[in-house]
Amino acid sequence: MAEKKSDFVVTDRRRFGSEGEARPDAQVIEEEKPATPPAPAQATPPPAKAAPPPLPMQPNQGAQTQVQPGSPTAEHEEEMAPPPTAEEQHEQSEAYKASGKKIDDMISAAGKGPQAPLDMSFERVIESFYMSALIQMGAIRQDNEPPRVDIIGARQTIDSLAVLQEKTKGNLTDREKTLLQNVLFELRMAFIEITNAVASSATKPGAMPPGAIPPLDKK
Repeated sequence: MAEKKSDFVVTDRRRFGSEGEARPDAQVIEEEKPATPPAPAQATPPPAKAAPPPLPMQPNQGAQTQVQPGSPTAEHEEEMAPPPTAEEQHEQSEAYKASGKKIDDMISAAGKGPQAPLDMSFERVIESFYMSALIQMGAIRQDNEPPRVDIIGARQTIDSLAVLQEKTKGNLTDREKTLLQNVLFELRMAFIEITNAVASSATKPGAMPPGAIPPLDKK
């Protein structure tokens, strides 16, 4: 009986022999290496946009704002005139004293010299404001003369004393400080009473508006 030939061939794929030596006829089969993944494509940055061209300058653009004369800003920015020099102030002060002495001599020669000295002090300044405010509120008047109330002027005089009190704070003697406080308190109380009286009489027919000075009665 004839032998059949095998249809397959056995291939010895061993790389080493029985003693551990490398077989020269062994086929070296390279291990398949995992395929390296392709590098991700880098995103291409969008092209830079060109800066828009500058807008054409309008007329008067960039110029300094002109301040209208008479506005509060103009008054604030207006520079004050330089003060007089020390020499000018001294000469004027001496001339002023000399003029005042001439007046005093003329009054004394006429026999109408004042009993008290005319030199001013802070207390005399306060007393002057005090008398002016009383006259403006009608508290002081000539005999047989109707009161003439200037309520607006009285308020300005009282406010002037308040400004004086604020600006001289910490620079007054105890006597001056007490005098100023008492004068302001008394004048303000009188102003409140006068204002209430004016407000109550303003509703009457033919009443004068607040601050108006009624005319003197003609005989």
